[in-house]
Amino acid sequence: MSGFDLKVWFIIAVLGVGTYLIRWSFLGAIGNRAIPEWAERSLRYTAVAVLPAIVAPLVVWPAATDGRPDPVRLTAAAVTLGVGLVTRNTLLAIVAGLMALFGMLYLMA
Repeated sequence: MSGFDLKVWFIIAVLGVGTYLIRWSFLGAIGNRAIPEWAERSLRYTAVAVLPAIVAPLVVWPAATDGRPDPVRLTAAAVTLGVGLVTRNTLLAIVAGLMALFGMLYLMA
């Protein structure tokens, strides 16, 4: 094994232990206690914040177009946002966005 391989495995091990400790801190250390109201209220917004954080770079800088925004993905994002705001249904908004994406890809091809 070269020095590079050992460095990579060391980093992987350290990150694995760190991830375990972060999760244990919530589940093991305070798992049997009641969560304060302010923390519980904040945790409700985690899923709502994560999905746009994952999707936004794919809409604004899509790899399929070498990082240039295109009307197909912008339209799909707008449809998803619109359906989500009107219906307040996450699954329906995602399905509508997928249909808009594939429909626009079909029309633009």
